Amino acid sequence: MTGMRKLPTIHATRPGDSSRFLRVEEVDLEFSNGEKRTFERLKGSGLGAVIIVPMRDEDTVLLVREYAVGVERYELGLPKGRLDRDETVEQGADRELKEEIGFGARDLHILTNLSVSPAYMTAMTHVVLARELYPQRLEGDEPEELEVVPWRLAELHRLLAEPEVTDGRSIAALFIAREYLAGRFEPRR
Repeated sequence: MTGMRKLPTIHATRPGDSSRFLRVEEVDLEFSNGEKRTFERLKGSGLGAVIIVPMRDEDTVLLVREYAVGVERYELGLPKGRLDRDETVEQGADRELKEEIGFGARDLHILTNLSVSPAYMTAMTHVVLARELYPQRLEGDEPEELEVVPWRLAELHRLLAEPEVTDGRSIAALFIAREYLAGRFEPRR
């Protein structure tokens, strides 16, 4: 299942003072037992992000294969991205779909929110189910065209065995969507 693309070359790495998306914040805490600690957390932009479960039909989700610099390889997962200013969750999900897989959605449904790492990150990701897809492409910020890979929800157990499937947000969102579509999950409000 692994794609045959050549991995990008890393020429150098260096610490960053800031990021377009995150900043480090120290938090002095005192616990109920009197213990004092300073924690660091990563603060997001406050805009949030979306991860979209695009359903081509009742049992087929569209995944994307894209380079993930954090693990230095290609990763297979769901389309996702940061929300823009003055953009609703649904608008951001529809825009990301058009940019990453070349489809819009007539039916967008927010299922829940996920925290990537609540112990040290403030960022939240909205899980959005997208149905009634139609072809429409917007230019995005990806450096190369993303490969779109259809996958049957009934075969999620096989997807977990793929070495390029490690994004916890994608895995969680796929299971949440599968349970919602089967009538076993009620979205949080």
